[in-house]
Amino acid sequence: MRRRDFIVGSGVGIGSLLLPPFSRAVAAEALVSQLDAGLKKRLADTALSAAKSGGATYGDVRIGRYLRQFINTREDKVENIVNTESTGIGVRVLADGAWGFAATNTLTEDAVAGAARQALAIAKANARTGGAPVQLAPARGVGEVRWATPIRRNPMDVPVKDKVDLLLSVNAAAMQAGASFIASNLFQVNEQKYFASTDGSYVDQDIYRIWAPFTATAVDKASGKFRTRDGLSSPMGMGYEFLEARPEHRVELPSGVVVYSQSYDIVADAVAAARDAQAKLKAPSVKPGKYDLVLDPSHLFLTIHESVGHPLELDRVLGYEANYAGTSFATLDKWRGKDFRYGSDQVTIVADRTQPHSLGAVGFDDEGVPAQRWDLIRDGILVNYQATRDQAHIIGLDASQGCSYADSWSSVQFQRMPNVSLEAGKQALTPAQMVADVEDGIYIVGRGSYSIDQQRYNAQFGGQLFHEIKAGKVTRMIEDVAYQIRTPEFWNACKSVCDRSDYRLGGSFFDGKGQPSQVSAVSHGASTARFTGINVINTARSLG
Repeated sequence: MRRRDFIVGSGVGIGSLLLPPFSRAVAAEALVSQLDAGLKKRLADTALSAAKSGGATYGDVRIGRYLRQFINTREDKVENIVNTESTGIGVRVLADGAWGFAATNTLTEDAVAGAARQALAIAKANARTGGAPVQLAPARGVGEVRWATPIRRNPMDVPVKDKVDLLLSVNAAAMQAGASFIASNLFQVNEQKYFASTDGSYVDQDIYRIWAPFTATAVDKASGKFRTRDGLSSPMGMGYEFLEARPEHRVELPSGVVVYSQSYDIVADAVAAARDAQAKLKAPSVKPGKYDLVLDPSHLFLTIHESVGHPLELDRVLGYEANYAGTSFATLDKWRGKDFRYGSDQVTIVADRTQPHSLGAVGFDDEGVPAQRWDLIRDGILVNYQATRDQAHIIGLDASQGCSYADSWSSVQFQRMPNVSLEAGKQALTPAQMVADVEDGIYIVGRGSYSIDQQRYNAQFGGQLFHEIKAGKVTRMIEDVAYQIRTPEFWNACKSVCDRSDYRLGGSFFDGKGQPSQVSAVSHGASTARFTGINVINTARSLG
């Protein structure tokens, strides 16, 4: 689903994408409460005891309380305010070499023991199908530990009126600056997750995420033509302090576009969006051809996500997972050769669940494995994948990389993408210096539409804002730009990456995978990067 489609849908439609099963509406005050820690440990011990007494060789328990608040506005109206809670317990067991899973939203000892017995029955039935036994990589029990997203201000504790007032001020500022329409939204998520296992772990985590997207639209009444510009913020693993803008987080690009890192001036961005949408109405259409592309991190994160993050998920590589644009071209034979050139020597891409402020930052994954960082591509060479405990042996690992996640207590955990990021360049290089070396190029900012094939090999990406680069200077705005890639060719065309001072996070708040579908949130960091000789098409001509 395109983000714009997501934003302009009805409030109910938006909510259904973000809500775990068995959600119920609650008062806003309920969003700041916590389950009793003693109750969680008693329930977990009851489930684990039932699993072991029934013959499980391994068992884990996830007690989840998933809280959501989303606010949707349009122009001078509030369209929807929803507060929801979903609470329950999922029990996973390994018996006779097979997995079994069951869940309940009744938090009593009898109910969780029953769920454990049901999971055992499912595991033993699965074992009779004759599949290969599960090989579970060892994981050291960590005892009782707690981890929380480091936040300064709990977004759930901020009065709804203050949030509504902020969004309506965003809308008013955009309308005054020339927008014909604007829809603005605020999404806040709190996952309270308690994990326990027969390995001896009792992990209590309190995870927060926030996102404030909008879309401003300008209409030429004479022609009926319209153009839009989305907000240039990224969803973050932060508290409400993200919306308390600080001037040092304001970044002006060589194109004159202003983007943000770590905090966000949403009102200023809405004003700029209204003016950009008006300018897009008058911007000339791109001339198709080969160009050098200078890609801002606010755009590049999605290309990383689709052409590196997903194809290096080990379940896709193995053909176990084929939903949402398929499997992967990056098969094990390429990795085993130890010399598959995924990109140029400028390209080092890492997986990292420890990045501060990122959407994927946790203390432990949903198998109790500590968060970690590792290389996926080093100096252009494919060196690793993303694995869970029952996948680690396939690629010769002694332990999981901590890539297990479930979006609800009622969903079984499976392999999900960690944060996947392009490392900054080692040499001092600013975006302005990068542009100065480009003879004929296009500067692209923000996420746009995209498409990708079943093996993540051929793809096409658009953006929000496009400016020509001529003889080392950023010139006029242009429109109707999309570029086409073959994944290895594109990453091998990476000529340079700006240094760490330009590094920023982008991300997806609703990355879909699996069947039944689950949604996760993940960040992708990068500095501005240059790619040479990339094929650019005119989307207006392509549509006829």
